[in-house]
Amino acid sequence: MKAQGKKWFKRKLERMRLLDSYAVEETVESVAQRFGISPTGIIKLNSNENFFIPQDRLLSFLKEIIEEYDPRIYPQEEYKLKEKLGDYLNVPTDCIVIGNGGDELIERIMRLFLKNGDQTLSVTPTFAFYKHCASLLEAKYLEAPLRKDFTLDTERILAMSTPKTRLLFLCSPNNPTANQFKKDEIQLLIEEFPGIVLVDEAYAEFAEYSIAPLLDKFENLIVLRTFSKSFGLAGLRLGYAAANSDIATILSKKAQQPYPVNSIALKMGLKLLANIGIMKKAIEQLKVERGTLIKELNEINGAKAFDSQANFVLFQTSKQSSEVYQGLLSRSVFVKNLGSVLHLQNCFRTTVGLPQMNAKLLKALKEICGE
Repeated sequence: MKAQGKKWFKRKLERMRLLDSYAVEETVESVAQRFGISPTGIIKLNSNENFFIPQDRLLSFLKEIIEEYDPRIYPQEEYKLKEKLGDYLNVPTDCIVIGNGGDELIERIMRLFLKNGDQTLSVTPTFAFYKHCASLLEAKYLEAPLRKDFTLDTERILAMSTPKTRLLFLCSPNNPTANQFKKDEIQLLIEEFPGIVLVDEAYAEFAEYSIAPLLDKFENLIVLRTFSKSFGLAGLRLGYAAANSDIATILSKKAQQPYPVNSIALKMGLKLLANIGIMKKAIEQLKVERGTLIKELNEINGAKAFDSQANFVLFQTSKQSSEVYQGLLSRSVFVKNLGSVLHLQNCFRTTVGLPQMNAKLLKALKEICGE
């Protein structure tokens, strides 16, 4: 490598080393090893997974798929899944984009609309991957803090927007605050923002409404969805987006990798849409359990839980979060330690687990908070 090339290479590596990491946190196996306990005994409540979808039904669908699956053939099911998702969201088939999880679609959309020096905007706190992905593309990432009640500060968001602000990310319901933003405020931002507005509805099925009906009204709106949460397919990485047909066609035919999603994930998506009652029943069960969990968390001395429109709950403790987190891990309960959330200290995010999972969390918290 010539001297000039070496200098460029070293400068590039140095910039990459300065990027914030977006890494999966501790695994169940690493926690089990650290505390000398069995991995099977750990209650995993740290990643917003949906345990209300029956595992045996998913495995049954997988067995059916495997029996007729030929791994020698490239995936053929994408268009059929687009048709079914168009029916599900009540939008035309050519408005649907399929991706290898919602994260891959976020990265694809950013690659399409951002270049070095462009700006992207979101709120804080929110899903960390938006900022991480913008950093990789060397785009400037701006953050507008939510109000103290977790609502959107629309005036501040619009005041921060410039002609170079290409993308606005709104996660609604928002991770980690679990609240759904008001429909009229989202619509105002779509109308007034100078670029593309991506509304990340990963948790929409757990909430009161979807913004998808606005797609035929606004050409600058993209709605992002996933099978990871409501459909319980976190391990298969299947996401999708809906946008006007021009944007969707470009994302599908110009900006995607060849065959971005494997056949098994596509076939599982079709199976679950054909058996939509499984998901709907699981959602209703989860909502009931979510209300119970919030109520019982608020009955613990030294704990406060917030309302949720997602499949997780934000709560805080009067004790230091590091102390509570280690206490939970030592009792085989694995939640997300957030630390500070806006003006709030000692915050956590917990998945709404099955009743027996939540019971173990509540028992552990009572012991820790009472110590």
